[in-house]
Amino acid sequence: MQLRNMIEAYKPYNEQEIEDKKRILTYIDTYPDVLTRENEIAHFSASAWVVNHDFTKTVMAYHNIYQSWSWLGGHVDGEEDFLKVALQEVNEETGLSKLKPVQTDIYSIEILEVPAHIKRGKEIPEHLHLNVTYLIQADEEEQLLVKPDENSAVAWMFLEEAVEKSSEAEMKEIYRKLNEKIPVVQNQKN
Repeated sequence: MQLRNMIEAYKPYNEQEIEDKKRILTYIDTYPDVLTRENEIAHFSASAWVVNHDFTKTVMAYHNIYQSWSWLGGHVDGEEDFLKVALQEVNEETGLSKLKPVQTDIYSIEILEVPAHIKRGKEIPEHLHLNVTYLIQADEEEQLLVKPDENSAVAWMFLEEAVEKSSEAEMKEIYRKLNEKIPVVQNQKN
């Protein structure tokens, strides 16, 4: 399976990613439907850490369900090209269209706990997102648009400001990690 090979090839950045990589591979080996929401225990999502051209700011959306500033992304819904999903989600959630992957490889992985919630009138049980993140560059001058059914605000923020504005403690740790990794990627590109 191409998905398993992609996750297996990923080089974890820290202890969290080492452990999450092991668990993600176990989910892939255990469940044939991890690419779709049919699996109510755990399924894949693709996220983007969107940065400006000088890597000093990121785009955050004020998420309606979580009532917090958060990164961009969504369910892969059967699509095996996770980068394509991440780019589509950024466009849908922000209106940004001048998007460029900093690298086509996975930028980070994490398992995210999703609490039970109501979405479009439907009860969604607690589950896990097996998340793959990409580092994407966007034009800071391009107009941002709100997607009312998902977010109520979209804004560029300095990297540390994005961490501070999130009200989800577990996500703050992930955003810090994403910020820490930026110089690593910049050094690889030089």
